[in-house]
Amino acid sequence: MLRKTDFFIDGKWVAPTVAKELDVINPADEQPFAVISLGSAADVDKAVAAAQRAFPAWSATSREQRIALLEKLLAAYNRRVRDMAQAISWEMGAPIKLALEQQAASGSGHIKSFIEVLKSFEFEEPLNDKNPQERIVREPIGVCGLITPWNWPMNQVALKVVPALAAGCTVVLKPSEIAPMSSIVFAEMMEEAGFPAGVFNMVNGDGPTVGEAMSRHPGIDMMSFTGSTRAGVAVTKASAETVKRVALELGGKSPNIVFDDADVTDAVTRGLAHCFENTGQSCNAPTRMLVQRPVYAKAVDIAAKYAATVKVGNPAEDGDHIGPLSSDVQFEKVQGMIDAGIKEGARVVAGGLGRPEGFNRGYYVRPTVFADANNDMRIAREEIFGPVVAMIPFETEEEAIAIANDTPYGLSAYVQTGDKARAQRVARKLRAGMVQINGTDRPYGSPFGGYKQSGLGREGGKWGIEDFLEVKAISGFEEGLG
Repeated sequence: MLRKTDFFIDGKWVAPTVAKELDVINPADEQPFAVISLGSAADVDKAVAAAQRAFPAWSATSREQRIALLEKLLAAYNRRVRDMAQAISWEMGAPIKLALEQQAASGSGHIKSFIEVLKSFEFEEPLNDKNPQERIVREPIGVCGLITPWNWPMNQVALKVVPALAAGCTVVLKPSEIAPMSSIVFAEMMEEAGFPAGVFNMVNGDGPTVGEAMSRHPGIDMMSFTGSTRAGVAVTKASAETVKRVALELGGKSPNIVFDDADVTDAVTRGLAHCFENTGQSCNAPTRMLVQRPVYAKAVDIAAKYAATVKVGNPAEDGDHIGPLSSDVQFEKVQGMIDAGIKEGARVVAGGLGRPEGFNRGYYVRPTVFADANNDMRIAREEIFGPVVAMIPFETEEEAIAIANDTPYGLSAYVQTGDKARAQRVARKLRAGMVQINGTDRPYGSPFGGYKQSGLGREGGKWGIEDFLEVKAISGFEEGLG
């Protein structure tokens, strides 16, 4: 049993103000494998005070100084990437291959990308050629509270901590209490890299206590949150009292439009593989598969046969199988949504209720495909966050766009077609922050974020750094004097 009950505050590991221990559960066997402490408002006060003390000096560091420290962080991360992958696999059930090649790798990928962006980022520039004495200066916003989720822990930690530090901010991180071990490893890496005391602080805890205290804290200038839309609303309301900037990356119900001129076999199997990856626990998963009527029956058949081949297995074992869901709460939620889909009249063509054959413990679920769904059903409107796909038929391009946009979310969308002009035309009409055509991957440095209830702001690349900056206009600026 691992004991990691201290927090990282002001450059050192410190005990919580009041001991409140929590078991960290391995979702593969439902057994505790580690113990952490849940923090309190008093621990948040200590972390914020440390970040405030560190801010004046850190915000005045040069670009070169920040790059040098981020490069040391990248080196430390690369040395311990297997430790990171193991922590992720234990805490949230990611199969070890996925944990190493995608989950842990996303952290180093983002760190490297932000270093490259920082090298050429424009912190100062004239308004335009006609007004050279109107100087636009981008300055760090201050102390930032960062709340990260359990489903892609290092992806989100890197997308928040690194650009905030690159911008010159100091931070207080609260990782998910469900998956805290990877952030503890990350804090150890930050310590090894040698960031000044107070620049990076980490307090474990739950949302109603530590998250609420951070959001309301008058010493925090900005909150950046990734998680459910419900929790994002709570962070926003609490932050409103002190008029903080709030950046949100929230839920999604992403449409995947398959036109009849696409390679249907490739499009359907690729779409299901993407949705089932990470056991469906991705906010940008293509969970609504919209299929044009002439190829709909064929697509349903392909989906059913593919889903039946998807293996579910122990995350400790090597392979391309999917693992369990992250927690008992998530397991019950997904089972409830599958039950709702059945009761609402959608047709189960693969999977269904209960654990897969051979499992009597662990939060494992059956990869599930519903056919004949429509946008009035809960399975087509609510974020399930499990390996569940709802297939919906459509007739025309206009109808596909209407169905795709008929959602409170707007994070991602996917288009599959052999017509390049149609692909671009449809992509422009979809109300989503990210659109991927015919299986194209998103590179590091591309902005991640969505429309509507999928959030506010963008993470990644120059947009990620801009999120943590204030804009100052200085009139009458003369070059060469400062």
